[in-house]
Amino acid sequence: MPGSPSVIVVGAGVVGAACAEALAAAGCGVTVLEAAFAAAGATGAAMGHLALMGESDAQLALSSCSRRLWAERAAALPAEVEHQRCGTLWVAEEEEEMAQVRAMAAAYAGRGEAVQVLDAAGLREAEPGLREGLAGALLVQDDRVLYGPAATRWLLGEAVRLGAQPVRSGEAVEAVAPGRVRLGGAWLEADHVLVAAGPASPALVPGLPTVPRKGHLVVTERYPGLVRHQVLELGYARSARELTRESVAFNVQPRATGQVLVGSSRELVGWDASVNRPLLARMLRRAVAFMPGLGSLQVLRAWTGFRPATSDKLPLIGAWEERLWIAAGHEGLGITTALGTAQLVCSLLLGRRPELDPAPFDPRRTMPELASL
Repeated sequence: MPGSPSVIVVGAGVVGAACAEALAAAGCGVTVLEAAFAAAGATGAAMGHLALMGESDAQLALSSCSRRLWAERAAALPAEVEHQRCGTLWVAEEEEEMAQVRAMAAAYAGRGEAVQVLDAAGLREAEPGLREGLAGALLVQDDRVLYGPAATRWLLGEAVRLGAQPVRSGEAVEAVAPGRVRLGGAWLEADHVLVAAGPASPALVPGLPTVPRKGHLVVTERYPGLVRHQVLELGYARSARELTRESVAFNVQPRATGQVLVGSSRELVGWDASVNRPLLARMLRRAVAFMPGLGSLQVLRAWTGFRPATSDKLPLIGAWEERLWIAAGHEGLGITTALGTAQLVCSLLLGRRPELDPAPFDPRRTMPELASL
């Protein structure tokens, strides 16, 4: 499109891929640079949920918008993306937690989302593998899961189809500046640069307020139908919100392959990627406490990954400097919020009115100091 700007996107995870596709669809000249390969970082290590999260109005708005965009494209997703509309169960252990369930239901229903409050009997019927004695749950009916690496590759393919250059894999960016990036000692120029390098973004943009937060996941052999929904304890939101050194929370997902994905843990340990076996054992014990049958499943593998965390639990989306843009800091919601993030980036970069209020996501906003946490 004549007069459309050129954009270099640094990072080919799901957020960078979604942004590349949206910008290409808007007529921009797009070049994607990736130090390793598509989805090599946080995206490849993630669970792959497309789930509403409502720790703040801004988080709920972004996750709701983005999940709607994923739903609108569900029919176009290829089989390898493994998209499933399984719904999410937020489980209350005790009757006192049902007040939180009802509050979540009201907040989500207020945005037009399909939700249902289940009592103990309704929960047992919905997910028979859960232990007896749980108080109930919130069922978020339109939540989904997918396979993040395949979704990322599909988005990048769509970007190329729309006119973007093929991804330049193995191209490690050494530095960024407004309108240019350095590769192999030489500068590559464009009208704009968008840094979407996940937890590696602060290495390119000093002062960017994110830290790497390690997580463990486990995947089992195939047990089709054993788990029907994505299932989380209500304490999952607290575990994600509080930047403590270590935490675990119950979270399982059914995969289209029949496998079960089990999480989750969070650690602030810098870039130590080793498996923390005591923490992994805690995570699995927590899962078995909610769903006893998990204890008899054959585990295929366990792994760790790093999520880019911010102190206020909102991503960084917008201008850092003139002609230098950020789309990072999504922590565990990068896949969920990728399409909404891309829509917001595209609107801001092109000077259009965005669907969402961009202020809560401004990378330059006032935030608690990460160093003090």
